[in-house]
Amino acid sequence: CKHTGLKPFSCENCDKSFCTRYQLTRHELNHSGEKPHKCLADGCSEAFVTNASMKNHMARVHQHQEKRYKCDRHGCGKDFNKRNQLKSHKGEHEQLLPFHCTFSGCKKEFPSHGKLQHHKRVHEGYPCEAEACPFQAKTWTEYLKHRKEHKVKVLCGECKKQFNNTRYLRQHELRVHSGERRMLPCPREGCDKKFTGRFSLENHVLADHDGKRPFSCAYAGCGKSFAMKE
Repeated sequence: CKHTGLKPFSCENCDKSFCTRYQLTRHELNHSGEKPHKCLADGCSEAFVTNASMKNHMARVHQHQEKRYKCDRHGCGKDFNKRNQLKSHKGEHEQLLPFHCTFSGCKKEFPSHGKLQHHKRVHEGYPCEAEACPFQAKTWTEYLKHRKEHKVKVLCGECKKQFNNTRYLRQHELRVHSGERRMLPCPREGCDKKFTGRFSLENHVLADHDGKRPFSCAYAGCGKSFAMKE
């Protein structure tokens, strides 16, 4: 309808037409006189064709009126415009929640011990479990980030570089300090060149075999071009 301009749903009572059946049905209420959306404020008999009109009325007329029905449960204090709204709300309190937060000033209750423990993190945070570490994170993500600082590092005996585990250390030792480096042969037929790293190998294949050198040196007057961008 927005793109074609066609409005296939026509009102039988007037000459108006609409893009959707919903719009037509809502319009037809103006002819029938039916107003299905009643004002929610106690004592107000106003009714409206659409829910949006009813909400606008509530905001305009009743927004600043004092709500008459207040929940008397300790620590709640919620208030409502209608008696049945308060009654429905009180039903939520009547569902006994056996697990109570014991933090000073907090009255929250929970249906399970797990949910209570999760809630307690709001008050307690996430303390670091490492011995003698006073750090306490506000969120789980912050806690996990901090825990990485306690991971035992392994040192390279040659250059003292640190690694998170022995696998990374071994890879480093083979690549940097081993007298026998693993060489990568060129896969193109008839070429016997070998390289110590995959970058050098790929650069060789693109530049020397495929003739692709799309990256030019930025310095004026240089003129060199390369297959890969470092």
